[in-house]
Amino acid sequence: MDVIDEADAPRTAQPADGYDCIPALLARFKSDRDCLERLLPPLASPRRTERLLRFYAEWRTRLDSRPFEPLSRSDRVDWLLFRSLLDTEQRRLHRAADRFATATEALFPIALDLIALEQRRHALQNVEPSVVAQELHAACSRLAELRSALPALSGAVSPTLCFQAAQIVTQIKTMLEGWFAFYYSYDPMFDWWVEQPYRALDAEMDEYARLLREQAGETPNGEAIIGEPIGREALIEELRHAQVPYEPEELIAAGKEEMEWCRSELRKAAGEIGCGDDWRAALDRVKSDHVDPGAQPALVRDLAYEAIAYVEDNELVTVPPLARECWRMEMMSADRQKVNPFFLGGEEIIVSYPTADMAHAQKRMSLRGNNRAFARATVHHELIPGHHLQFFALERYRSYRRVFWTPFWIEGWTLHWEMLLWERNFARTPEERIGMLFWRLHRGARVLFSLEFHMGRMTAADCVELLVHEAGHERDQALAEVRRSFGGDYEPLYQAAYLVGAWQMHALYRELVGSGKLTDREFHDAVLAENCIPIPTLRALLTGQPLPSDFAPLWRFYPLPYPDGSRRSS
Repeated sequence: MDVIDEADAPRTAQPADGYDCIPALLARFKSDRDCLERLLPPLASPRRTERLLRFYAEWRTRLDSRPFEPLSRSDRVDWLLFRSLLDTEQRRLHRAADRFATATEALFPIALDLIALEQRRHALQNVEPSVVAQELHAACSRLAELRSALPALSGAVSPTLCFQAAQIVTQIKTMLEGWFAFYYSYDPMFDWWVEQPYRALDAEMDEYARLLREQAGETPNGEAIIGEPIGREALIEELRHAQVPYEPEELIAAGKEEMEWCRSELRKAAGEIGCGDDWRAALDRVKSDHVDPGAQPALVRDLAYEAIAYVEDNELVTVPPLARECWRMEMMSADRQKVNPFFLGGEEIIVSYPTADMAHAQKRMSLRGNNRAFARATVHHELIPGHHLQFFALERYRSYRRVFWTPFWIEGWTLHWEMLLWERNFARTPEERIGMLFWRLHRGARVLFSLEFHMGRMTAADCVELLVHEAGHERDQALAEVRRSFGGDYEPLYQAAYLVGAWQMHALYRELVGSGKLTDREFHDAVLAENCIPIPTLRALLTGQPLPSDFAPLWRFYPLPYPDGSRRSS
């Protein structure tokens, strides 16, 4: 197979709307969508759903009007991915609307009445303070009735439904804060009529959200994690959009196999440091080797420079001088470590380490979870050649493709580097191998617990126990990891995408570099130059596969060989 650099097929003639190529169309789409997102309240209300569905349908019609056959290979990729994105966004909207309707009808039936206040403000309708005051008073009375009736519903509504309703109450409360601030102190009659019923409703919503979270199982200190499983059918839809032609059960089995391989390698390393085959004891020993307070920034700095020198000296990827110069470092606050117990990266690496105001037990856990060996195995993931280099490229090469953002490319790239560095013996000691294996084990566990959770077969508490007992996590850091996974800030497949995306990226690397078609540098530079797209489509681009209008990649990228060449089971 020949590697395709850039297509030479002619572009289409300029259409009537003035956007003569798919990249320009994508840029227009993103600007239009951003405009609507700023206008519409961030709730899956009927008005938002209807407007966005109409928006995506209009863009689908516009895309379908583009003749496909004359497009260049690059534009064909964009056309195909754009079509998939538009269809997927419509499915997501329907799912979100169904969840919103179910939760509000059962537990918060006044939701649409309150959203209507903000909609009227956005429509620039005149406000009648006495009428609004009566609406707020009636809403407060109705909410007090709902709050009084809530204990009787125990067992009749699921924890997930209570969790969903609590989130909606909190979102609408935040929306009303902005609504009230728009009028308050600018209109004396508004202040006279509305302030008291608004304050009463605001307090009632606070209490109702608290009771809903309590009914869902959340404890007063917020340690319990509820989350919102999306179900097997929705998982499969998301996997197909990501071009992953596997069932969730197949990926779970593969994740378990990955974890077992990691534990086997951990047992070997444990023997080398005098722990027999007790991999947990070996992990415990490695966790005890951390720097003293105040020394973590220097450790991270040195590890960053080491990783940059390694990839440059071995000609693994091009590191632009500005990318080498422009990364920065910040320290993670104690509150952020409750959700992100380890490092975060990009142009700025955010370093986890105990703060002075942490309780003693939390300090010890943060020290152990951010030890020397774990840090050496993750700094390159966060900076260069990982996220910082990746994000640097995203802004400079085919940046219009960022609309296709997928965690399988984002996290698959960084974990591919961990796999590649493992195979190149980047770890110099058994302790450093243990550090690399901890993260690999962690990613296998993510596949397992995230998919099982979203299919309703594991609770969030079960996920915490899995991380503690099967992946060697400190308990507080396991809690933070699960809270991060299911708190609503990450899409359902995000955690599984680390390892699944790495399998995809590493399989493509072996196909092109292992066969001698590309050098390491050529491969990695080519991946970055195509920006963020599903890896099977990237494979089609780099290997010259045909790209018909019904292109539907069914690439079975797993099982991969183990680093020693033996095959995993299928």
